[in-house]
Amino acid sequence: MSTSLILACIWVLAAAGVSLLPIRRQYAPGIVLLAVAPALIIYLAMQHDPWIILVSLAVLISMFRRPLMVLIRHLRQRRGGEQP
Repeated sequence: MSTSLILACIWVLAAAGVSLLPIRRQYAPGIVLLAVAPALIIYLAMQHDPWIILVSLAVLISMFRRPLMVLIRHLRQRRGGEQP
């Protein structure tokens, strides 16, 4: 198994562990996991076929769908777009 796949498996296990924490304690480790994810996806794509990017992004969006929606809403409001 390649290094990138081992790191991806560790990332998934860490995300599962964070999901077991109470909501107020999920924020900081969740941000770290979300920040590390793009680098890990790029590393996976470099060591494996590029289609792995699509699979990895689908997993990432599935796991972080609500925080990503909040982030998108926040960015739109900062740009003067959509108002609540």
